[in-house]
Amino acid sequence: MLGWALVFLIVAIIAGVLGFGGIAGAAAGIAKILFFIFLVLLIVAAISAAVRGRTP
Repeated sequence: MLGWALVFLIVAIIAGVLGFGGIAGAAAGIAKILFFIFLVLLIVAAISAAVRGRTP
């Protein structure tokens, strides 16, 4: 999922440089959403591993 966030971030940067503002904004928004979903899943996995007593 983090890979998809990076792909959308790169698409947003390229679209912004080429002047496609709407596409750049949409891709940047998708990248942000995917990044925060990944971050939440990472925190949940770390907490569940800590509760079970395993190292991450």
